[in-house]
Amino acid sequence: MSYLKEPKSSKFDRDPALASPLAAAISAQDRETLAMVASALKDRRMRLAFQPVVYAADPSVIGFFEGFIRLLNLRDQVIPARDFMGAVEQQQLGREIDCAALQLGLMAMQRNPQIRVSINMSARSVGYRPWTDILRRALQDSPRLGANLILEISEASALQVPDVLKPFMSDMREHGIVFALDDFGAGMTSLRVLQDLGFEIAKIDGSLVKHVDRLSEGQAVVRAAIAMAEELGMYVVAEAVETEGEATWLREAGVGCLQGYLFGPPTVTPDFRAFRHGRPTVTV
Repeated sequence: MSYLKEPKSSKFDRDPALASPLAAAISAQDRETLAMVASALKDRRMRLAFQPVVYAADPSVIGFFEGFIRLLNLRDQVIPARDFMGAVEQQQLGREIDCAALQLGLMAMQRNPQIRVSINMSARSVGYRPWTDILRRALQDSPRLGANLILEISEASALQVPDVLKPFMSDMREHGIVFALDDFGAGMTSLRVLQDLGFEIAKIDGSLVKHVDRLSEGQAVVRAAIAMAEELGMYVVAEAVETEGEATWLREAGVGCLQGYLFGPPTVTPDFRAFRHGRPTVTV
């Protein structure tokens, strides 16, 4: 699941002096949170939490792990991602978070070469030299690493800079890297652009998965998302799966992999020994 979302509004650009007292207080709180994030990055107070993504046909088999960045305040408490991720998408701070997540993920893969990991990124990081330097150095030092790396990009982010993203994806595929389209089905989709980019994996947004086994209107949307992904040649993963009912419905609907608390929460102390590759006929 992607951790960088599109900004909900322009509140971070407003002048607090021109806003209401409540808005000014909220803005001050936002600035304080962003200051904590910047401090955590500077002092390396960060972890990567890994969540298993399992095969729908056999949930005992882990297809890959998704890495989620965890930034810590001075009391070693996690700074809630929802408090800052939307605000940093178009800032350098967002690129620095991407750098931290990528570096931690690559380090975990180098220490555990048997695992496959997906790392979240913003499409904007493709043009950020420190981020690309981290990736290219790792591929140079460990050429086999690319075959086990998945880069996740949200649908909204991918559609912002497709002309920059396309050559980067083409280049990275030469190293074996696979690309996943996160939050699939949650927003406005440009089929032409998505077809042109050619993502290998589509991750159906968790908001569509919730209670899908009990809500007929939601089922129609998920079936349409699955059909669209398959038409575009993408392997389908459903995220935020929390109940056996949801898992069963998604499995019968044709979803290839499942991710969610039903199969394990993100943890900074994963047991990578539990990882084993799935069946050779599965493309992920």
